[in-house]
Amino acid sequence: MLNRFLPVLLLSALGLSACKDTPAPPTQAPAPIVQGRQLRFPAGHPQLALLALSAATPAKAMTIELPAKLVWNEERTQRIYPPFAGRVMAIKVDVGQKVLPGTPLALLASPDFGQAQSDTAKAEADHRLTHRALQRQRELFEAGIVARKELEQTEAEAERAGAEVERARARTRLYGSGSGVNQQLALSASIAGVVVERNLNPGQEVRPELAGPGVPALFVVTDPSSLWVQIDARESEVGTVRPGATFELAMAALAGQRFEGRVINAADFIDPQTRTIKIRALVANPQRLLKAEMLGTARFERQFDSGVVVPASAVLLHGAGHSVFVQTRPGEFEPRAVELAYLGPKEVVVASGLQVGEQVVSDNALLLARQFRLAQNEAKAPAIAAPDATKTEASSQPGHGTAQK
Repeated sequence: MLNRFLPVLLLSALGLSACKDTPAPPTQAPAPIVQGRQLRFPAGHPQLALLALSAATPAKAMTIELPAKLVWNEERTQRIYPPFAGRVMAIKVDVGQKVLPGTPLALLASPDFGQAQSDTAKAEADHRLTHRALQRQRELFEAGIVARKELEQTEAEAERAGAEVERARARTRLYGSGSGVNQQLALSASIAGVVVERNLNPGQEVRPELAGPGVPALFVVTDPSSLWVQIDARESEVGTVRPGATFELAMAALAGQRFEGRVINAADFIDPQTRTIKIRALVANPQRLLKAEMLGTARFERQFDSGVVVPASAVLLHGAGHSVFVQTRPGEFEPRAVELAYLGPKEVVVASGLQVGEQVVSDNALLLARQFRLAQNEAKAPAIAAPDATKTEASSQPGHGTAQK
């Protein structure tokens, strides 16, 4: 008898043990709902822990950070290119040496410059010849031997010869040449400074037609005691980076040191590639700590008389407008359109639409916007019509549906 019921008892025991091992399904938090223009979360909803809040503060002064790059002060820089073709005979200076105006940097052997020297010598010989001829004509005219017309022609020839010799001398004097024809061209500095670039070697052939945009100069002489600062400003900073404005320059390579700069020029157009405005500024460098091509940050102080400040992560873009999510009550959020007075990388200034002290969602605002859209779509979805209870009951009564026999 017991053997007959033993399999049934074993199956019952296994079923009870399986029911005990199966975990209960976790309870799912109710979804937030939309009421009017607000999204309401139930108390203790797990998504509330993901939403960080920030209070809107009054806008007073804000530090605007813009990328900056140091370059040579072109007003104190000379780039030297070869005026004549030639071969490098000697290099007189090297990078890092200080030079004065007139200091020779290199010496070239140049037949083309020798031709210019020869033209000067010929012009001087012609001028001497015409000067002596003019003296003879004047003596003959005073003696009544020649007519005034011949004297005037000789005077005109002497003036032309004088003009030609002045032109030839000015050309050779421009490149520091003395008298005579030696075909030696000296490349000289015309400003006081430091040689910061040298792009030639002994015996190298140089030609003036090879110089131009994209071709490095033979020498670059500059005064590094002041440098230019190139700044790329956004359209919203046009009123802040006007000529004459001062700023603080911070360099990543010189941590802890600050330098003061001043804007000297601002472009009148927006760069179509970067959508920024090119700003030129000047910074003093008496100790020569700053180097050309360094990258840094220009920090401007901008004053705001009105508006509130919120984190930039709290502002969402909708088409051409902006909005934020404001917490009206704990667990209740409302999207609100705002107008911005300044849009920065970290903070923004809201001109209208937000009051001081209001709490805005600063982290995971996009997640909240998505949840808001889902709740709106669910609220607008048409409800599925339930079956008519009266018809169901009527169909179950005798005499309905099928004929009674």
